[in-house]
Amino acid sequence: MPSASPSPTATDAATPTSAVTTAAPTSSRLLGIDALRGLAVFLMMEQHMSMWLYHPPPRKTILSDPVLAAFQAGGGVAAPLFITLAGLGTSLLIDKQLTRRTGGAIDLLLARRGVALMLFGLLLNLLTPSWFSPGSWFVLHLMGFAMALAPIWRRLPNAALLGLALAVLAGTVALQSWLDTPFALFNARMRDTSLPGGPLRLAFVEGQFPIFPWLSMFLSGMVVGRWIAAGQRARVRALAAVTLTLGASLALAYYLVSKGALPHWLLQDPWVRLIRVRGSFYPAGPAIILLLHTVVLILLGLVLRLDGRWPRTSGAWMVALGRTSLTLLILHVIVFRELSRLPILDLWQNVHSTTTTLAIVFGWTLATAWLARLWERAGYRFGAEWLLRKAGG
Repeated sequence: MPSASPSPTATDAATPTSAVTTAAPTSSRLLGIDALRGLAVFLMMEQHMSMWLYHPPPRKTILSDPVLAAFQAGGGVAAPLFITLAGLGTSLLIDKQLTRRTGGAIDLLLARRGVALMLFGLLLNLLTPSWFSPGSWFVLHLMGFAMALAPIWRRLPNAALLGLALAVLAGTVALQSWLDTPFALFNARMRDTSLPGGPLRLAFVEGQFPIFPWLSMFLSGMVVGRWIAAGQRARVRALAAVTLTLGASLALAYYLVSKGALPHWLLQDPWVRLIRVRGSFYPAGPAIILLLHTVVLILLGLVLRLDGRWPRTSGAWMVALGRTSLTLLILHVIVFRELSRLPILDLWQNVHSTTTTLAIVFGWTLATAWLARLWERAGYRFGAEWLLRKAGG
């Protein structure tokens, strides 16, 4: 088990949100991965906070403001980053532990951390009843589930993992069609356990981040992690080219059929679920998953190209956010989704100024990053990441 002291090894710092450690990594490449996780935290918080705080003028929406609209669009990259980096970090964790533990001990470590992360997801469900029901399935549940099954994934070759990722995307189309999943899902539906299948329906198909299709990103991330460990960084760019080609081809097909250039039957179920692209990914289909994964892989490729030139000073704030990603995910949801509704604060969708909204968002981000840098001196003790390692062994 990685130490909880402030200075473990560099590889520890590249573990996913579901296996975050208190490391102060020495590798600039791994600092960059931490910073990417920090970017995901920022994108997640700014999207949520602006949506939960801002009250647009009459006959306007949050998308009417260009800055807040950009926040909403950028926030869509947060979950894909988290999930892909979770798979990547799981592979790096396995690579490191192979020199320290037996295969059975590694399997137990992965399963325990995965289950522990799912329990954090359940805790978040219970602490935010305005958003989730006890049976909701959010990004923490998805990453925990995927990591708990990593003893299976780690025994599969790269080609099998990538093939399985594509099978998950194909299965998404089939399951959504079979369940007649609405083409637009909203929070009331994504927390509803009264439908046939109950919580399992949400976990596999109709929750916020169900196994189908989001598991595909974790599996691909595991392959990317293996390539990074083996020094095969060019393959990350090659995979980005493949996902871009596939995703763009599906999106182009949707555009052409909507213009009458392709047969109209492609707009019928289940084919439309394969090619459809829309602003929201609730529910997500193969086209949007492939395009979002391309963005993540491009960002990862840019970070890897920095290699030994990662800016240790200017990048330290994003690294600090990345190392406390699980803590901040849980904390900002409780504060700005639940506590903001209290009469003493009265902030829930009650901030009428864009400037005030941005001031709160950036003030919170800077304050949490500064506190995270101070907290590093204590090894992030008693934070969610620290508790996760303790619970996960």
